Amino acid sequence: MSRSLLEENVASPETPGSKFFPPFVPTAALEAEADKRLAQFPGDQKRSAVLPLLHFVQHHHGYISAEAIEWVAARLEIAPIKVLEVVTFYPGFRQSAPGKTHIRVCRTLSCAMGGSHELMEKLCELTGIDRSHADSHHHPVTVSPCGNWSVEFAECLASCGTAPVCLVNDDFHEAVTPDKAQALLDAYQGNTTSH
Repeated sequence: MSRSLLEENVASPETPGSKFFPPFVPTAALEAEADKRLAQFPGDQKRSAVLPLLHFVQHHHGYISAEAIEWVAARLEIAPIKVLEVVTFYPGFRQSAPGKTHIRVCRTLSCAMGGSHELMEKLCELTGIDRSHADSHHHPVTVSPCGNWSVEFAECLASCGTAPVCLVNDDFHEAVTPDKAQALLDAYQGNTTSH
């Protein structure tokens, strides 16, 4: 079976976190949300809705798969490669399933000086994550073997004075030193089963 150009260029590898995210299927609610977002733009400028649609898809489906890219492209009446260009340009879009609880650790200067790399090492140690093969651009997310946890480095999270900082799912945490890593994970333990 031959693969399309899109399938060859969009890698959505299975991860241990995939079990928490069902395959992308457009639902009535998703179609209604797309209609609502498209209505905010003039008819001849539909492509301007690419970011709002991708953010919505990722928020509700965990990541942007090849099927999601094709759906967004069809809704915007543009070639799928144009959507793929946006997905691969912005590091905030994930192309594979994260863990059930996803942690983004800031790595810019203030946070790096405050211990963010040591924090990442501690989080990986505590969750069993091996980042030795992490690709910082195309596939920055690394998932624990159980699928409950995932980590990635993030660029500036805009709180340099309270470094190191991180986002856990969408919750912002300041001054998370490596010695506070276990307490941070414990606060989210109810979201996961034990690793």
